[in-house]
Amino acid sequence: MSLAVSPGGFRPDAAGLLRRHWPLLPLAATVLLLLAPIAAGDASTSGKVGPADAASLVLVLVCAVQALRGRVRELSPLGVVVLGVPAVGLAVATATAGDPHAALPGFVRYLQVFVLVPAAIVLLVRDAGEFRLAAGCFVVLALVQGAVGVVQYATHTGASYQGEDVRAVGTFGPGDVMGMATVVAYGLVVATAAALAPGLPRRVRRAAGGAALVLVVPLVLSFSRGAWIATAGATVLVMVLAGIRRALKVLLALAAAGVVLVGGLGVGSEMVVERLTSITQVSSAPDQSVTDRYTMWAAAESMWRERPAVGVGLKGFPANRDGHSSLGLSSGSDTAGAGQAYIRQPLLSPHNMYLLVLSEQGLVGLTALAGGWAALLVAGIRRYASGGGIRDCGLIAIGLFVWQLTDFLYADIGGPSTVLTGVIIGLAAWWALPSRRDASGLAAAAGGRTGLAAGLRAVPGADGR
Repeated sequence: MSLAVSPGGFRPDAAGLLRRHWPLLPLAATVLLLLAPIAAGDASTSGKVGPADAASLVLVLVCAVQALRGRVRELSPLGVVVLGVPAVGLAVATATAGDPHAALPGFVRYLQVFVLVPAAIVLLVRDAGEFRLAAGCFVVLALVQGAVGVVQYATHTGASYQGEDVRAVGTFGPGDVMGMATVVAYGLVVATAAALAPGLPRRVRRAAGGAALVLVVPLVLSFSRGAWIATAGATVLVMVLAGIRRALKVLLALAAAGVVLVGGLGVGSEMVVERLTSITQVSSAPDQSVTDRYTMWAAAESMWRERPAVGVGLKGFPANRDGHSSLGLSSGSDTAGAGQAYIRQPLLSPHNMYLLVLSEQGLVGLTALAGGWAALLVAGIRRYASGGGIRDCGLIAIGLFVWQLTDFLYADIGGPSTVLTGVIIGLAAWWALPSRRDASGLAAAAGGRTGLAAGLRAVPGADGR
């Protein structure tokens, strides 16, 4: 790291850091610009291009420029296949759609989230230090959005839930009730992984553990069943990978925090219990939201059976929904609170990513996307199991990726936080698909590195990727 003399002694040369790591700025902006509030009263805003989406496009452009200059990592053949095949599937689904022009916006969105942004991250993030910087942005975003959500619950200024304006939604507003829950869950998974990472400094692990415990509060107050389930699954897997002893300590801490918050302090206790109970009542006494979800799942399956190979085309689910749905489907979901008047939002997706892809892209699209995700998951776990340095990056990447894949069982893309899905796939691919140069050992070149990567290289063997 280059140093400059100041009256107080030596300090890092900020200009040198910026010159070396400026390609990371659009990546950090893609995550942190989700702190910008969504205009209240405009439920359709979630479908428009936001600041974070614009930053992701800058990220892709920076990657293209760096690639032309030969300053990106080398992709392995498996990486080319995993990141490139989805583009082929998307092109097929667009070309075979009943209205290709109507499907074109969907093609652009899917290409952004599942191909371009992940590929840019794999190519631009050069070492473990830069990976940790990107992961740290998730924690910052989660802490700020979570703080806003807790204030909303405490002051009854959140989204409407059971007749009260208490649902924590952060700056996303009631038109995107899953937005805050999603980003808080991301931060909680990252913090949990960092707290359990075997090689990180103790002070870092303690700070991460404290952040994870703090983030439990807004996650609970989001009243999002899908986010709770995905977070539980991802954190348990992270704990198991990190070791049973560490897992038991974290489980005890989280359980104690839950008892104190819900049982002792009564934070949303009745609503939380009701929400948890509703998870097990999906067949005996489901609420209307569960009924709508299952009805749309059945509609998605019906669309797929009609065109099993290529589906009804991107953006085709809303147009075909009514023709494949039963009378049990309601006209929409009620949203209000958090500065927004009452709005009836239409149900435009099945709230299951796998069924959405199956219905709109058929077996071709589902195989291209889900097949690549499965390959990344298996490769990532195998690499972590093989041991070595920078295992904290592996825990974070696997934890985030498993959270996303689990959440896809209850949700699909949509809203401002969608762009983070691309970031997570990119981080998972970075870990699971090391380049040939990485595989042969960058440790020999690590001694000449300066700047942020060296400054963040707190783990022994951190650049042994």
